[in-house]
Amino acid sequence: MTDLRINVTGPAGILADLIKVFGAIDSTLLGATAVVVAIILILVYRSPFLWLIPLLAAGMALSAASAAVYVLAKNDIVVLNGQSQGILTVLVFGAGTDYALLLVARYREELHHYLSHTRAMRAALRGVVEPIVASAATVVIGLMCLLLSELNSNRSTGPVGATGIIAALVVMLTFLPALLIIPSVVLPILAFLVPTIIGLILSFFTDLEVGPFAAAGGLLAGITILGWILFGILRVVRPEWGPFSRRRFPAGRWAFWPKVPKDAAADERLSGAWSKVASGVGRRPRLTWVVTGIVMLVFAGFATTLKAEGITTTQAFVNETDSVVGQEQLANHFAGGLGTPAIVMTNESALADVLSTVAATPGVAAAFPFTGLPPQDPAAATAPPKIVEGRAQILVTLADAADSPEAEQVVNELRTNVQAVEGADALVGGQTAASLDIDNASIRDRNLIIPVVLIVIFIVLMLLLRSILAPVLLITTVLLSFFATLGVCAIFFDHVFGFAGADTSFPLFAFVFLVALGVDYNIFLMTRVREESIKLGTRPGILKGLTVTGGVITSAGIVLAATFLVLGVLPLVFLRELGFAVAVGVLLDTFVIRSTLVPALAYDIGARIWWPSKLGRPAEQQAEPESANAP
Repeated sequence: MTDLRINVTGPAGILADLIKVFGAIDSTLLGATAVVVAIILILVYRSPFLWLIPLLAAGMALSAASAAVYVLAKNDIVVLNGQSQGILTVLVFGAGTDYALLLVARYREELHHYLSHTRAMRAALRGVVEPIVASAATVVIGLMCLLLSELNSNRSTGPVGATGIIAALVVMLTFLPALLIIPSVVLPILAFLVPTIIGLILSFFTDLEVGPFAAAGGLLAGITILGWILFGILRVVRPEWGPFSRRRFPAGRWAFWPKVPKDAAADERLSGAWSKVASGVGRRPRLTWVVTGIVMLVFAGFATTLKAEGITTTQAFVNETDSVVGQEQLANHFAGGLGTPAIVMTNESALADVLSTVAATPGVAAAFPFTGLPPQDPAAATAPPKIVEGRAQILVTLADAADSPEAEQVVNELRTNVQAVEGADALVGGQTAASLDIDNASIRDRNLIIPVVLIVIFIVLMLLLRSILAPVLLITTVLLSFFATLGVCAIFFDHVFGFAGADTSFPLFAFVFLVALGVDYNIFLMTRVREESIKLGTRPGILKGLTVTGGVITSAGIVLAATFLVLGVLPLVFLRELGFAVAVGVLLDTFVIRSTLVPALAYDIGARIWWPSKLGRPAEQQAEPESANAP
């Protein structure tokens, strides 16, 4: 019988396919994330060495986070699952690289002002520690709000993700600065040792092996050695670039080669694309924010079309797994819920009444008492019900697939009907009932956690910016970005990707990540704007802050978006949808909210944006400059 096909489906078959998917999550996701981040850093820095330093630091942060999460899980503080593991990887690499980009950019800026690289690093740390810590705090607090969830999967994602952010924060403010100021000769050694150490650490907590990490370290070390060979060649063919000496490229500056920051006074003229953007915002601020706001509102209008009522098991996998094919075959030839019956528990005295009530409920294909015998046993039809401590069990076959919305409606009706039977004390369980309870819990979590996240992030922003009006502005724009993102997702999920819908928990996860991560870029911008406003006045400070942070924040947004898109390598619809949503939201925050909407609104409001702090007093308002090049 060569045409015989066997598919294993049902709860056990589905679980087996999920285990198979998540079994490869460590190596697949880590490798893809590291490659994507490396490519973007190379394009951003255009240096043979500088891209490697943040990448090594991000890997060290991930290994530290994995070790901490392992300890938490071993002591039953958190429950690990494949979903939280995947999110941890992209979160640490994405957020950690963002912090690294901000520090490296500020360090490069300070090298223009200080001959000593250590003094430049101290100045850079003073300049970025507040926004980076505030940024990390918003993400950590937002993730920890998931502890309010009724679902263990959500509750575990919160502390796991928060642990990753804390690890990224600590590593990027300690290990990364040390890497940037070490002598250049140490880099090949670290390029080999750091990945190997990361592999050793991860091998204790995952199924990953040390060998590939050591090989990657050898490759990175080889790349750095090739860099020194390149220097030797350039010393001969391009002597005007000079030999790689302490005089020309002292410690703390070599990583930036070939664009090594000069140790002379910096040219403070602001030029380039971001200067033009700032000038445009300064010339027509009201027109800028009105047009931008309208465009975002148009996209936000499509958010109402997002279908987030849940998806079936067959729709949850991108590929046709064995359990999915089996489920489809089962639905085509038998009652949809045959393999996964609903279960009704009732008192023995009310068994007959409950059984007749269940059988009369629309959507029920069959119902019979559980006898303890296999259904295929002929004696099962005449065997008495199995009674345990005065309770009987009824097996209910639903007409629709057990994981479908229609089946959940039937279970809802069943609960209403059997609970009305006097003296039955009936309960309805099974996979469909569990899915229904999860959906209801997701809606409850969404209604509770979203307001809490907004409140705590507002408090963090208020303390950071010493203002009430500015945090209101930032929260409003981030919410607009969130709804616009949902609108874009609704369009793409339905008309481009062909997804049947989204899980009921999708809006909550999208909100937590988008708001917590999206507000980061506004924090990076507005802390620099406040710093410049103290020196220049509010409106000049807004344009100066936008100009000097434009490049680095844009790079950070691209890195974070790309890392979340890596979730698309996993064949699960939920993770693909979440990765796409976060990527779209981050790009909107980077290129629209932070670049035009927030600066234009703040510029139009003027010094009052800082109310009630001193900067918000009318006497502090400065004359509007003609361009972003104003001193």
